[in-house]
Amino acid sequence: MYRYRRLLAVIVFLGLLLAVFQFSGLRSNFNLAFLHQKFLDNEASGLLIFIVLFALGNLIQIPGWIFLAAAVLALGEVWGGVATYIAAVISCVFTFWVIRLVGGDVLRQIRGRWAARLLARLDAHPVKSIVLLRLLLQTVPALNYALALSGVRFRSYLVGTLLGLPLPIALYCAFFDYLARALHVPGY
Repeated sequence: MYRYRRLLAVIVFLGLLLAVFQFSGLRSNFNLAFLHQKFLDNEASGLLIFIVLFALGNLIQIPGWIFLAAAVLALGEVWGGVATYIAAVISCVFTFWVIRLVGGDVLRQIRGRWAARLLARLDAHPVKSIVLLRLLLQTVPALNYALALSGVRFRSYLVGTLLGLPLPIALYCAFFDYLARALHVPGY
């Protein structure tokens, strides 16, 4: 039971964080209209608010596509993509450090062949593994939690994140740009 205390601490921490955001009403700010309006109000402060909300949203399971769509609609395909890439990297790094601080490398303490095999593959090729995971899952919070708790070195995490996010973000930007044009979104 002792070896799972840190994992329990992570679960309790995330539950409390989600409850604070839910009951304080802050979670209502995690929507497309709010984020879009912040960009329109002032691009510089809007970008800062966008980054902070993306980082906090990633911790409490807000899907990244909401942030990306808001950035594309407010800033266009290219600058929206750049803003999202910067915010996504900062968000992933923030999540990594918060979860690592609370949970350490608790996944290393799980016994079993399946866990040992997964961690051995991650250890053998950490950057390549993280790039592939980012291509498939982008900034999915559960992925960030698992990688933080896996004991992977931060440098490998950062390099894998930096290399793995551009392609999926570019594809999503093109998709949201196409969608906005096809649906004749006002102001786009």
